[in-house]
Amino acid sequence: QVQLVESGGGLVQAGGSLRLSCAASGRTFSSYGTGWFRQAPGKEREFVAAISWSGDRIYYTDSVKGRFTISRDNARNTVYLQMNSLKPEDTAVYYCAAKSFSGNYYYPTGYNYWGQGTQVTVSS
Repeated sequence: QVQLVESGGGLVQAGGSLRLSCAASGRTFSSYGTGWFRQAPGKEREFVAAISWSGDRIYYTDSVKGRFTISRDNARNTVYLQMNSLKPEDTAVYYCAAKSFSGNYYYPTGYNYWGQGTQVTVSS
């Protein structure tokens, strides 16, 4: 079974930075891409960013464009989310997800592997 483990979350002041990591372990599979989603208290899980296996396709939600950067290191089976200029509105549990099939990147239903999440808290 494929396992995804997020790390790098924590507490940071507004304007600060964090780098999240999503490491895959277990069974190796053909991954079409990896995405990051987040869920704040009382809100629906929302798409943040995604990257294809080769890195040639990258997607961001509008609210993080120019601030967040998604990247991957396939040799380490790891995807990163560099989060700069953080805002209190970015506070959420961040989940990484992987997809082993082609399809849409923007919705949770497009992914079949999920991590447990890592808390990101941005203070004012």
